[in-house]
Amino acid sequence: MSKIPALLTIVGLTLALTACSGSGTPQETDAAATSSPSADCTESGTLSDEVTVTGDFGAPLDISIDAPLTPTVSQRTVAIEGTGTDTAKTDSIVEVAITLYNAKTQEVIQPTTYNTDGASLVIPINDTSFLPGLVRSANCAVEGDRIVTVSPAADAFADKGATGVAAGEPVIFVMDVITVIEDVPTQASGTDQPIEDGFPTVALADDGAPTVTIPATEAPTDLKISTLKKGDGNVVADGASVAVAYTGVIWATGETFDSSWGRAPYTVFPTGGVIPGFTQALVGQTVGSQVIAVIPPEFGYGEAGTQGISGTDTLVFVIDILASEGGPKA
Repeated sequence: MSKIPALLTIVGLTLALTACSGSGTPQETDAAATSSPSADCTESGTLSDEVTVTGDFGAPLDISIDAPLTPTVSQRTVAIEGTGTDTAKTDSIVEVAITLYNAKTQEVIQPTTYNTDGASLVIPINDTSFLPGLVRSANCAVEGDRIVTVSPAADAFADKGATGVAAGEPVIFVMDVITVIEDVPTQASGTDQPIEDGFPTVALADDGAPTVTIPATEAPTDLKISTLKKGDGNVVADGASVAVAYTGVIWATGETFDSSWGRAPYTVFPTGGVIPGFTQALVGQTVGSQVIAVIPPEFGYGEAGTQGISGTDTLVFVIDILASEGGPKA
């Protein structure tokens, strides 16, 4: 089990729209709904076509619906057609500004924040990370699209509900697509940097997966971060969503306690949603970089520890930064 998601501290939109990993995707009976949310483009339908959205792309909007809507499967209508050349597909990343509505009451569940770069959410197009209806909405998108998706509860909050959505209620996703990263890199591509003394050594397999060797010394008591490869992409901003590949090792034993390698092409989360040492290893770095962080307990899981990690364990993470929303170029 991944230890990083267990440390998520975020609240609000990103957490609400993330699928519950404990319960899995809700069981659905309709053949169209049981297909993989990232496999095929979701078709439009009467309900999604009849949702009227007004307002400029990339700005707050108004919506008119003939509530209550009662979809049995997700329906997806492109209200504004974009001109982007990259099309979202399985394992792509889509940056969007999104507003979420209750399709029964027409109430706004979550207005978009429209940050300075326009995006309010980064959606990985896969089958496990976010609500199926949200993935169905972003799949097949191109930059500049405004997409309206009407989803049944089975593709949204199911029988658990959420703030503003009762158990079993359908929802409407309205998203403006800011960026599509069609093919996310699988490993850091930056320029090798000089190795700093005192850090563990890192050997890379052909696919980029790291093997970490801990030196025969006591763990440092301070947080230590070093850049192994320097990328030339966007600077990772505080609070931005990032796509990374990572491996975590316990200093005292050399044991790998968590790794995204072999599990998924990348993992997406906000920089503020993980342990403090991991956050500090990301913010200010550039996309394409590989970073090593030595994280003492006070910057990790604290005195309480977590699954398989004691309150005295110093951790080592090797992190490949593959993509990040917005942010200035290096």
